[in-house]
Amino acid sequence: MKRIEMQLSGGCQCGAVRYHATEMFDNSHLCHCRMCQKASGNIFAALVAAPDDALTWTRGKPSIWKSSELVERGFCANCGTPLFFHHLENGRTNLMIGSLDDPNAFPPHANTCTENMVAWFDTITGIENTGATETNGADWAAAIKESNNQHPDHDTSSWAVRGPDG
Repeated sequence: MKRIEMQLSGGCQCGAVRYHATEMFDNSHLCHCRMCQKASGNIFAALVAAPDDALTWTRGKPSIWKSSELVERGFCANCGTPLFFHHLENGRTNLMIGSLDDPNAFPPHANTCTENMVAWFDTITGIENTGATETNGADWAAAIKESNNQHPDHDTSSWAVRGPDG
């Protein structure tokens, strides 16, 4: 895997846990294993790795759950956002692409563990696109925007983290 020098940041939805990386690997992929499906609450986990020596936690620390003898998974204990998959012996942390401040920076290059790929995965690009949130419910979108507790997609010097009950 090729190491790429770059600056990127990301974190959880509530802003309690933030990270920064100075290098990344070129391994962006979609993992379809059952552990990743369960850990992400989705049909796959979109992942890209940072070398462990290039990754720092800049606000808070993730909670860790050891899903096997070789793997730990990190998440925010406050809001539940899945943040990473870390193989304990390979020196890299696979970050959830959706937790990056710029998820567009890492389009997936491969599907892995496809024995667990849901049968309808190949059809998702052909389903109806109903458009932007505002197009389908302007009042609902405005209410969400007005009461949004989500951390912005950039680092902040301070942030009032709200607990799980608001």
